[in-house]
Amino acid sequence: MIGLIVSCATYKQNIMFKPGDGFQPDPIQKEALGVEKNYVIQKSDLLQLDVYSNRGERIIDPNAEIVTPQNNQVNSQKEDEFTYLVDPSGIVKFPMLGELMVDGMSLRQAEEILQEQYSKYYKDPFVRLSYANKRVIVLGAVGGQVIPLVNQNVSLSEVLALAKGLTTDSKAHNIRVLRKDQVFIIDLSTIEGFKAGNMRIEPNDIVYVEPVRRPFIEGLRDYSLIFGAVASLTSLVAIVVTLTQ
Repeated sequence: MIGLIVSCATYKQNIMFKPGDGFQPDPIQKEALGVEKNYVIQKSDLLQLDVYSNRGERIIDPNAEIVTPQNNQVNSQKEDEFTYLVDPSGIVKFPMLGELMVDGMSLRQAEEILQEQYSKYYKDPFVRLSYANKRVIVLGAVGGQVIPLVNQNVSLSEVLALAKGLTTDSKAHNIRVLRKDQVFIIDLSTIEGFKAGNMRIEPNDIVYVEPVRRPFIEGLRDYSLIFGAVASLTSLVAIVVTLTQ
């Protein structure tokens, strides 16, 4: 029992990202709250490219029902999705165009360049460019999940909703967001905390929701095998003593 009490007092071995003495979280900048941001292409990104002729007619007319004298041919482009890797030099290799430096460009800037380049081969090209490998890791009370980011501007509350929300074992007042060498601590238990902390999540962020600790119950669970073995041994001894009398 003494061992159980000691265990209960220090039962926090599965708590992650514990702040050290004197730790101060990074302040959340105003620009990270509710302000939309254009994603900038980085090395190791996987880019998905879609090219359509005639200013994107194929998108709104998939069955080729729109036919004009200027456009009497059907764009038979395949709908297969392909991705293209931005190499460590910031260069990506696109079909027909070859290599193109895209590191540091926004998706919109790259689209404009690609439209200009593809105009050599297509009439009035329409280009869509997006990333395909951006994600955020969610750990803690909500379980281990990898949430794909399909939008350039996703908030912390959206990520938690995609992770099925906070459970009854979650500390809503102690949510940590780890971003490279920065650590933010957010309190979503109040409206004021939500307004001040519902920050925009960036690719590769780690969101950690600290679980509520129930040390006595968890200690009983861990020591249940020992208690069971002791009870069985006690019963066996009692039976042997009874038989020998």
